[in-house]
Amino acid sequence: MKPLLLRLLCLCLLAAAACVPSVARTFANESVSYKVKYKWGLINKHAGDVTITLRNDGSRSHARLTAASQPWADKFFKLRDTLNGVFASGTLRPEFYEKIANEGSERKHDVVRFSYSGNTVTGKCTRKVWKKGRQTVDEARTLTAQGTTVDMLTSYYYMRTLPYEKWKPGHKEEINIYSGKRKELLTIVYHGEADVETENESFHCYHITFTFTSDDKKKTSDDMDAWISTDSRRIPVRLEGTLPVGKVHCLYTGK
Repeated sequence: MKPLLLRLLCLCLLAAAACVPSVARTFANESVSYKVKYKWGLINKHAGDVTITLRNDGSRSHARLTAASQPWADKFFKLRDTLNGVFASGTLRPEFYEKIANEGSERKHDVVRFSYSGNTVTGKCTRKVWKKGRQTVDEARTLTAQGTTVDMLTSYYYMRTLPYEKWKPGHKEEINIYSGKRKELLTIVYHGEADVETENESFHCYHITFTFTSDDKKKTSDDMDAWISTDSRRIPVRLEGTLPVGKVHCLYTGK
């Protein structure tokens, strides 16, 4: 469940750009929590928890995502991940992204530092990986892209700024997304409005789908669905993705 879980959580995540997004916005300090559920047939279990916090500091915003699997899931795959990000308030332009992942017997540390020249976005990346306590990867690379470019954390705020109320079902938006490992193309498809239930509440939402592809246009993961509340907070209240066996749902649980 590892790669999809992190993407869902972090894609409960989408933000920032080389240019000002369609609806520039400054977010207030907040802390948002999610329950991760694993569903397969009659099985419907609480598999993990995610919290995303935002703190503003003048012209910059500092975001953090923490994700942890539940004790029963630890027996199959233990996950303790932290993402840190810094981006410009208002424009959501990313400056720094860090992923500290502890997944099973593997530990990873990815860092991306962003710089800009006109419409070109450069990401200076470092990546270190340890397996069973032994370092197996220590590398640096440079990623470049043209136009709107996000990372896996600041993206959470970007998706909340898009003008869904002006779009018609079938509308598509394409943006670049950086991890410490590679650049991908993220396609957002709008499907219209729908009423969605979490465990505690009902929300009227905008429904969107995410597709990840590589430079050669091949899918790098299965499609994922998200429902974003139509109220002023624009909270992603539900996210869903398919695993080789079963599905993962992320459900908003409140502040």
